[in-house]
Amino acid sequence: MQLPPPSQKRLQQREELVRRLRELLGDPDQVIHRPEDLVVYECDALSAYRQQPMAVILASSAEEVSRVVRLCGEIDIPIVPWGAGTGLSGGALPLSDGVVISLARMNRILDIDLENRAVTAEAGVTNLAITRAVEDRGFYYAPDPSSQLACTIGGNVAENSGGVHCLKYGTTTNNILGVQVVLADGEVVDLGGKSMDQGGYDLLALMTGSEGLLGIITEATVRILRKPESARAFMAVFDSVESTGRAVSDIIASGMVPSGMEIMDRLSIEAVEDFLGCGYPRGVEALLLVELDGVAAEVEARIGTLETLLRQAGATELRRADTEEERARLWSGRKAAFPAMGRVAPDYYCMDGTIPRGRLPEVLHLIQAMSKDFGLQVANVFHAGDGNLHPLILYDSNAPGELERAESFGAEILQLCVRVGGVLSGEHGIGVEKRDLMPCMFTDADLDSQERVKAAFDPRQLLNPGKVFPLLRRCIPGGSMHVHAGELPFPGLERF
Repeated sequence: MQLPPPSQKRLQQREELVRRLRELLGDPDQVIHRPEDLVVYECDALSAYRQQPMAVILASSAEEVSRVVRLCGEIDIPIVPWGAGTGLSGGALPLSDGVVISLARMNRILDIDLENRAVTAEAGVTNLAITRAVEDRGFYYAPDPSSQLACTIGGNVAENSGGVHCLKYGTTTNNILGVQVVLADGEVVDLGGKSMDQGGYDLLALMTGSEGLLGIITEATVRILRKPESARAFMAVFDSVESTGRAVSDIIASGMVPSGMEIMDRLSIEAVEDFLGCGYPRGVEALLLVELDGVAAEVEARIGTLETLLRQAGATELRRADTEEERARLWSGRKAAFPAMGRVAPDYYCMDGTIPRGRLPEVLHLIQAMSKDFGLQVANVFHAGDGNLHPLILYDSNAPGELERAESFGAEILQLCVRVGGVLSGEHGIGVEKRDLMPCMFTDADLDSQERVKAAFDPRQLLNPGKVFPLLRRCIPGGSMHVHAGELPFPGLERF
């Protein structure tokens, strides 16, 4: 949906803003302002809604970010930080009366410290680039989102991103040692560092997952790990998604902690095979990918136990990757699951709720029932080991009413996650997508406390305003999250 054209007042404001930004930075190429160039920044990967900012700043240093933030504070211009635009919750949706600060040019790895097993990188360095920088010395960076080829470490910190190996190695918050942040008044501060423990309040943990509301991440120091001596991947085929979920619970209950466990249902399997041809079996209801890693002797000792558990849970076929090439091939299909959906439907709406592992069979069964009620297909692809669901609701945005049905379906899934003891987001963040569902999970007192923290860091509410915190303190029945029919999709994101 496109918003109405900008008003004359806004056009005049844009001209004045662009002039001042160019004077401030000294390089006109660092300020993007023509509508045809701003199209790239209209939305993040939650692309159902689009709106252009007044300008985009291509910052090349923390000092430049600080100067831009100070100027925006002087003239009351809101700011949206931007990494690679791969976010899936609308957290980087621009404001039509604001600016976007892109960190893409800040793409240098500043320090590799193998003795302390740490890498310091600017915010625009991609997730995978960190591993590539140290893999020849036997190290790697554990969190591995599906978008790791493109997503940036600054965005990973802002959203507390995870990945297929987060079951054993944790999400970003478990692998971050320090950050450099530009605060709302332009002050540049360092939180944390290479040492394992820091005194005082844990502001590093507070900043991780704060979605750009408390500050702009300009550098990150991350923990790198020694590459495991052995890693073995398995694929187990099941007759139903529910029985696959039970297998996950059985494995965890046995005391085994695989480095990753991922479930894919029939729809996603077929789409991936059509898209990539990675060797997944066709015509099956579900498959479970499991990986064990660690000391070779330990991995070998656990293989028999894992295979027994999988067969007892109802696996009809087991396939083991005996080489690194076979292992990479098995995982390549899971990594390609999201883009593969383009072969099934024009659009998809990716959810991100997390539930207790023991409730997996029940929740998956209910999601399938909802799919029939809403008349929309859903493909299940998710981090099964930690209960992080990623149902992909398939729809056609050109078909009247389908986007609205997809949103309502998604909200029902998220509310179900909360009802069974889970949370609204595992790694994608709240953004605008889940903003109006926050009261389903938090009381007014909870939200008041969170907003007081926001106000302490950003008293003028200029950092990514309109995100995370609901405008109305109620859980919306049926999950109607956005306003359509020509109205602004996200109330509070347009001020002029």
